[in-house]
Amino acid sequence: MVDFGTAELTLEMIQASQVGMSAVGAGLAVGLTGVGTGLAEMGIGAAAVGATAENRDMFGLALLFTVIPETIVIFGLVVALLLLF
Repeated sequence: MVDFGTAELTLEMIQASQVGMSAVGAGLAVGLTGVGTGLAEMGIGAAAVGATAENRDMFGLALLFTVIPETIVIFGLVVALLLLF
């Protein structure tokens, strides 16, 4: 019978694992908010183009509605920076 011994976690291994998990969390924060914003802007952008094609005075409002979901990505970036630093 072969004895492989017990795995002993050192302080350096635990700290490296914590840094790695925070990097994964930061990546998920930015990536998932980016995907969510893309899905939101898909419908908003199509409606904005249609509204602008019918009435040119709607351009400013359509641009505002298109920009609003992009703030969610900024929040995701802030969360990622807080996780990393």
